Amino acid sequence: MIDVAAGAAAIRDRCRDAGSPDRAVSERAYLKSELQHLGTSVWEIRRVVKDFLSAHRDLTHDDLVALIRALWAEPVHECRMSAVMLVELETPQLVPADLGLVETMIRGSRTWAYVDALAANVAGSLLARYPELAPRIDQWAVDDNFWVRRSALLAQILPLKQGACFETFAGYADAMLDEKEFFIRKAIGWVLRDTGKRRPVEVYEWVLPRARRASGVSLREAVKYLDPAQREAVLAAAGKPQR
Repeated sequence: MIDVAAGAAAIRDRCRDAGSPDRAVSERAYLKSELQHLGTSVWEIRRVVKDFLSAHRDLTHDDLVALIRALWAEPVHECRMSAVMLVELETPQLVPADLGLVETMIRGSRTWAYVDALAANVAGSLLARYPELAPRIDQWAVDDNFWVRRSALLAQILPLKQGACFETFAGYADAMLDEKEFFIRKAIGWVLRDTGKRRPVEVYEWVLPRARRASGVSLREAVKYLDPAQREAVLAAAGKPQR
């Protein structure tokens, strides 16, 4: 057992010591954040978290979850980023029930800076290890919160790398293809781009008949790893300026 409050305070204090007031101001503006910022770089936060884990190799699952919750509750960017990094680095300790914690963090994020790692790396890993979580991710895909919908898309990246059926992602993306939200459009493109590295035929066959519906940002990402003839066919089929 660890003293969770003391552990969270130690991580916060080390981040504060490594912070820069100038960086705090610029980063807060860049992220349009309402949180307190200490001005600590992502690289330095990761080092703090890794050092903590190295010093607490006997951290139990319950201790880990309690520490993540304690850090996430702090209205401080570096604390929340530390919570994200903890759950990401210790994903092998997570069990299916922990998807609820991940979802709570995603809903409270309101920025890609936390959401993308939680969705692609943590939720994606859980889904790959525990396929029975698929119905929960199906619910994310129709959620009113666009960050949760984005997470449903990004959670498919790792399963697709491991050979998962393309149809699940295809169904999500088809339902969201007409959305105007940039972060949804970008996520669709991101998953298509990554999948296109290994499964270009599936990406091409899905994108081609939808080229007119897809946004420019989705298409530009989707065609990156297609061969030149496929890329040309998709962009020609779009038949409109890319947006």
